[in-house]
Amino acid sequence: MMVIAATAAFSPVLTGEAYAFKLFGITIFGEDDNDSEQVPDPLRYDANLATNTADPDLKEALENSSRLIGDEDRPVSGDLGIVVKARDDRDRLIAALYEKARYGGVVTITIDGKNIDDLPPNPTFDRSRPVPVQVAIEPGPVFRVKEVQFGGDAASRNPADYDLAPGEVAGSLTIIKAGDKIVEQLKSEGRPLAKLTTRQVVADHRTKTVDIVIATEGGPVAPIGNVGVTGQKAVRPAFIQRYSRLEKGGAYSPEALKKAGERLRALGVFSSVTIHEADSLAADGTLPMTIEVSEGKQRYFGVGANYSTIDGMGVQGYWGHRNLFGEAESLRIEGTVGRLGENDIGNLDYSTGILFTKPGAFFPAATLKAGILAKTENPDAYNASLITASLGLSYELTDQDTASASAEISYEKDDDAFGDNEYLTFALPLTYERDARDNKLNPTEGYRATLAATPSYEMFGSTIFSSFEGSITGYQSIGTEDNVVFAGKVAAGLLIGGELPDIPATRRFFAGGGGSVRGYGYQEISPYNAEDDATGGKSYVTASLEARVRITETIGIVPFIDVGTVGSEEFPDFSDIRAGAGIGIRYATPFGPLRLDFAVPLNKYENGTSYGIYAGIGQSF
Repeated sequence: MMVIAATAAFSPVLTGEAYAFKLFGITIFGEDDNDSEQVPDPLRYDANLATNTADPDLKEALENSSRLIGDEDRPVSGDLGIVVKARDDRDRLIAALYEKARYGGVVTITIDGKNIDDLPPNPTFDRSRPVPVQVAIEPGPVFRVKEVQFGGDAASRNPADYDLAPGEVAGSLTIIKAGDKIVEQLKSEGRPLAKLTTRQVVADHRTKTVDIVIATEGGPVAPIGNVGVTGQKAVRPAFIQRYSRLEKGGAYSPEALKKAGERLRALGVFSSVTIHEADSLAADGTLPMTIEVSEGKQRYFGVGANYSTIDGMGVQGYWGHRNLFGEAESLRIEGTVGRLGENDIGNLDYSTGILFTKPGAFFPAATLKAGILAKTENPDAYNASLITASLGLSYELTDQDTASASAEISYEKDDDAFGDNEYLTFALPLTYERDARDNKLNPTEGYRATLAATPSYEMFGSTIFSSFEGSITGYQSIGTEDNVVFAGKVAAGLLIGGELPDIPATRRFFAGGGGSVRGYGYQEISPYNAEDDATGGKSYVTASLEARVRITETIGIVPFIDVGTVGSEEFPDFSDIRAGAGIGIRYATPFGPLRLDFAVPLNKYENGTSYGIYAGIGQSF
């Protein structure tokens, strides 16, 4: 199986003899410039960097810091432009040396054989060839911490807690971060005016050590004061303040402000959110603050397409409004048509739905959702037509925990291994989610766990049944730069009550495809009856393991293996375990990694799918 996604956001860029390819405005390969025409009085140069060090980390840091090296293919503006760039480069390289605790390092830069300090105010260079630029670096020795003095409200703290114990490498970033961390800790104690008063570093070149003095002033403990709102147009300011959950008299902390900003940005209504703190306390001892917002476009629409060698062409479209009544209520109308190209029009997949979302319903932490969805599904296992209406409420218990409950009613008509059947089902889905990942789009640490229970009553057959499902994903990085991340997922579910024919096909369990066991066809993993028809099951277990290896800043490879089983009984007997393995490629973008996976079944079904190719945005789990 092969799946290919296409969108109008692809744009090839051709400029003179330079060729580039852009995806969503990001240059994927080639050059997208005609710098020689855009830069006034262009001057080209040829730079060489000599680091004189055997330390690979230091060498890489210096090479990455040098703009002369990184921008060598781009001309500068005029003869003075190369001198300005060289002087800036020297400052950057010295800062890179200090970050590595090399306080005795020397950076020498020559242009056309002359030291930049010896050049006249308005130099001229021979432009008959690229101007030669030589960067020579003598790193010097590594300096270590000798003595640390913490003063003011930092006096009682232990230098070892900030990686500044005597004998530690005295990198400048470590020293800067120590002062910033102490101020952040004081602010977390409810002291919004905490500040750094002294940060002094004295290097002794004879002993190759440094003495450090850091002093802070905590200021008074102060709660949150009046919270104003500016920049809003269509969104009501009272809603913005209430949804931020920054209440007058509430405890002040940097984390509370950070979470408030994240909540408001997640609404999708604002293009930017900034929370400004007052420079001084109000007369009542509180700290006033202002939420500054900039509203984005409230209406949006989009179209998309996909192609599968098995299912043919599919198209999607949607329209939405992000602020229907002035409190970030969203309305989204969407529709899809799949399996285009099928000879039998009755096998096309249709879907259309309306979803309404009301954030801050009843309580700031609650979200009301209502929707109606009508669709047809025609996988190999069954043909189903259904319409579902739902109404539910989710509540943020903590920053990581969310609980939700809803009520839904669904009419479904199936043609499957059990013949033609109709179902009218009332259900009460209950879910709990804990999300402790460090990043939603591309996690490197943490975990995410979900639990779901759906008590149901099928009215035509008077059948009571319930589904119970749970999953957990975990992430562990290796190395200081997270170049390798191991990701694992385990999911399981069971259906209690009723027999398989009494349960709608879309409520039974199947596995296989990009969302579970890659390499197999969509919902191919299932119990089969005597006629070799997939029936779906009453239990399942799936597991996946990936090694996400970063090759460059933007490119990564991902070897993976998936396993799964679906049983006809309430508890799987693991008699038919299916496994798929493969490798994927990832391309990092600001909105998440682009994903392309290739997988094969390790124990394929007779006449079953031989391989699968899966594309998408974001990691597979």
